[in-house]
Amino acid sequence: MTIEVLKSKIHRVTVTEANLNYIGSITIDEDLMEAANLIEFEKVHVLDNNNGERFATYIIKGERGSGTICLNGAAARRVQPGDIILIVSYAQMDFEEAKTFKPTIIFPDTATNRLI
Repeated sequence: MTIEVLKSKIHRVTVTEANLNYIGSITIDEDLMEAANLIEFEKVHVLDNNNGERFATYIIKGERGSGTICLNGAAARRVQPGDIILIVSYAQMDFEEAKTFKPTIIFPDTATNRLI
């Protein structure tokens, strides 16, 4: 049996941009991606603390050290720059493996979206 468990989480970052005129996705500073064990094009869920929105999209690599968190395309309608969001990804694994698996969770500075 396999189950889906939390793999990675970026806890509380600030949306810096919302770009409606883009195909779709979330652009994330490469430093944050690396620290959270996320890769480009990986599926993530975005949870908006300000308005309760929850949706899935995929990652586009943003400029390293920029602090960029930009929702693109249709997702841009669900957030506002300045909103605080959580970004999470999940992985499927064997039930026994999941019992000892430890997800990667990071807590960036919400003012700068940079690692503390």
